[in-house]
Amino acid sequence: MKKRILLSLAIILVICIVAAVIFLIPKAEPMTPPTINGVDLSQFTIVYDHDGLDYNKRAAEYIKNEINARYGLNLDIIDDNEPQRANEIVVGETSRAISSTLEAETKGLEFAILANGGSIALEGDYFIVAAAAYYFMETYASGDGVSVSVPETVSVHTPIVKEAKNFILLIGDGMGVYQTKLFEYMKNDCEFGDGEDVFYGYLLPYMGYSRTDSLSGTTDSAAGGTALACGTKTYNEHLGLDGNKNEIKSLTELASELKKSAGVMSTEAEKGATPSSFVVHVDDRDSTSEIIGAQIDATLKYGTIINCGFDFYKLSYMSVIDNRIDQMLGQLSANENGFFLMYEEAHIDKHCDDNDFDKAFQALIRFNQSIARFMEFAFYNPETFILITADHETGGLAPDADGKLAFSTLDHTSANVPIFAYGQGAEMFDGVTVENIQIAHTIAALMGDENFGDQSVYQSLTKQNK
Repeated sequence: MKKRILLSLAIILVICIVAAVIFLIPKAEPMTPPTINGVDLSQFTIVYDHDGLDYNKRAAEYIKNEINARYGLNLDIIDDNEPQRANEIVVGETSRAISSTLEAETKGLEFAILANGGSIALEGDYFIVAAAAYYFMETYASGDGVSVSVPETVSVHTPIVKEAKNFILLIGDGMGVYQTKLFEYMKNDCEFGDGEDVFYGYLLPYMGYSRTDSLSGTTDSAAGGTALACGTKTYNEHLGLDGNKNEIKSLTELASELKKSAGVMSTEAEKGATPSSFVVHVDDRDSTSEIIGAQIDATLKYGTIINCGFDFYKLSYMSVIDNRIDQMLGQLSANENGFFLMYEEAHIDKHCDDNDFDKAFQALIRFNQSIARFMEFAFYNPETFILITADHETGGLAPDADGKLAFSTLDHTSANVPIFAYGQGAEMFDGVTVENIQIAHTIAALMGDENFGDQSVYQSLTKQNK
């Protein structure tokens, strides 16, 4: 009985000490809101385009959430169908008068900002409005009680970029140069697209080309994926093995060694050659049971998150892909050391194998939508490097004698494929043609490992790029 009383007193004492400590710790007070163009930040309302794309609404919500987190303010957020208020932060091309005033020649990833009559307007094409929202928060809506001025003449800016700790590799399987040009040749009436008339890679600041041949000649997806994953050329059918069938480290394994998180996503099933090449070490891409077993082992050993198999072509299902991407990015970015992620749109290849223009274009639109999602993340998290490329070209798509795009084969080709890059270090790919293994080497080097993969080829290409 006495022991029980003493134990109860001890527990009560511990609770009292913890409560006292919590009570005595000074609570962090929110910063004093800045004054923008003579108006206290608390006096603004956030407005987005009711009839516009969701990028505008998400950018408006980002601004609202950031202001609340920094200053404890809960600004109203409305669409432009509602009556105009005295001081507004207008996001996107709305019906507000300031939007018609904000006209600027922008290209690529540029966006524009303007102040007029107590309101501020932020505009950027498609997902680029996210970069405008981040820039506004970091440049004009930051600081403790500061007074800042947004220009009353149109000012054009580019996204804020910081040293990368997050690395995202986006692969359009079978996507050659002319596959990306389908947006210019075909009418875009796809229900799940933005109505875009350009492949989003062309908005990125740096573009080059990649040679894709494997040790077998024209590559398959296994050898092509291995080159991108491991920085080493290999024979067709091989996954994560060099030409002598030795296991070679992948970028997902390197990420784990560097205490980063790693993820693999694909619209193909997880046993597909490209997602498998980033995870397993197998000499036959058709050894399904061996591949699945190796993926389970990799997940247990390295913590690699594998999320594959979503071949949807309807608007009602696109939210599934968006949600999977958002969930993956949320999981990976929880690691303060950053992450590596490979995402593949697998079905450009499959539909080009069939020489099916319509379905290949739908797969490209779906890839475009995913690219936009990843670019939004990069704008809100500027420590992010993104590279878009392909493992090979499929179908021999090119202009015919009449200038019309036409397929010339039902198979893979050795045509060079495009590279589009964004982030610190991405300039290495601008205007050059490199071996596909250079992509893995560059990403690994930016992560901190300059001895990744086949160094003989890497060193010669590094000298070429200098």
